[in-house]
Amino acid sequence: MGNGTVIISLLVLTVGVPLGLLKISGIFNIPPIPKFEDTWWGPGGKGVDDVTIRPFKIAVPDEVILDLKTRLKNTRTPIPPLEGAKHTYGISSTVTKSVLDFWLNKYDWKKREQFLNQYPQFKTKIQGLDIHFLHVKPKKIEGLRVFPLLLIHGWPGSVREFYEIIPLLTTPQKDRQFVYEVIVPSLPGYGFSEAAVRPGLGSAQMAVIFKNLMNRLNIQKYYVQGGDWGSMIANYMAVLYPQQVIGMHSNLCFSDMPITTLKKIVYALKPSLIVDKKYEHLVYPMSSVFATMILESGYLHLQATKPDTVGTALNDSPVGLAAYILEKFITWTNPSFKEREDGGLTEKYKMEDLLDNVMIYWVTGTITSSMRLYSESFNSAHYSLHLSKIPVTVPSGCSRFAHDILYSPTALLEDKFPNLLHVTDHDAGHFAAFEVPEVLAKDIYDFTEKVLTASSPKK
Repeated sequence: MGNGTVIISLLVLTVGVPLGLLKISGIFNIPPIPKFEDTWWGPGGKGVDDVTIRPFKIAVPDEVILDLKTRLKNTRTPIPPLEGAKHTYGISSTVTKSVLDFWLNKYDWKKREQFLNQYPQFKTKIQGLDIHFLHVKPKKIEGLRVFPLLLIHGWPGSVREFYEIIPLLTTPQKDRQFVYEVIVPSLPGYGFSEAAVRPGLGSAQMAVIFKNLMNRLNIQKYYVQGGDWGSMIANYMAVLYPQQVIGMHSNLCFSDMPITTLKKIVYALKPSLIVDKKYEHLVYPMSSVFATMILESGYLHLQATKPDTVGTALNDSPVGLAAYILEKFITWTNPSFKEREDGGLTEKYKMEDLLDNVMIYWVTGTITSSMRLYSESFNSAHYSLHLSKIPVTVPSGCSRFAHDILYSPTALLEDKFPNLLHVTDHDAGHFAAFEVPEVLAKDIYDFTEKVLTASSPKK
């Protein structure tokens, strides 16, 4: 009798829910995989994509940077923070002022632009949208296998998150018989990728676009990896295109299967059945975890309902934009950092690296379109796809980071990932590729090793 059966039986005994009734209601039924059309997201009606792949380099006009500096110089002085509040009311104006000073006096966009252009970049039209991506190939070495790897970022991130991990993934590692060819797209409406001109482009639809991007590159079999929205998109790609996705790895794994919620509630009676004592506080008591989620998810409600309103303010004020984004790099890197005067920002990151990410949003004017992903992915039409009820059957790997916004015990992950080959725990936060690239790179390599072992012929 497996733990899952024990828990469901306990649920029946405890709260009197007949399993037969649950089955009749269809709550545990797995729906068919939906079919997606190649929806045209660009201007006009259905068109024909230009299938060329065009080299791209970031080249921001001088007048854009001049306007930015003018706005920074004319920033109204933020009001002082409350005594002792640190970052519990949001990012402290003390830190905001230091960011402003660094941005104005020490941050050199021209040098950073050269840094951002170090990897080959391209654009190509997919479903009416110009999609921007990095494409970095390893050197050819005889006997070394090369696996395509699609890296997918989230919000408020960008392709900048992956700049430190790319060389680790594309350079041969000691005792590894393979390396990766890395493709890193900007999500539609983020950075240098065009935004949809009409409603409906949610995370599931982005999975279609990225499948078509890989097809455009003549890559039919590949690994996918992501955190934040990248995790969701990677999930959907694995569900929708299991013949193409060799394996899915995520640094924000979770299960949204209906059975998982029931199991999580019942396991609260004895958390030690599913979670290590070290991580129990990240899962139980559920009331405490829920309270923390409410405290930290105000942005989500805004972006899922009125993204254009808050976007208007952020698109007009560079300091406002930086404050809004950098606050997440405080609390999502380590929740305890909000109790520090400096927010711990430069303990894990360099200020110029953080500002690179902010600048990508600023120079492209994409903060509003980036936030629309929330409203498109939380609407009823998106949920009617029932993708949350469909398990990921391809080989899956999960890197759990203790300070991330969500922690999922393995017993719950197995509901969503029945082919879960790899689960690890690390002491870092939400932006793993940015914060601890060596840790995440090793984890991706280790996961791939397990996929290869599982797929090799048994002797």
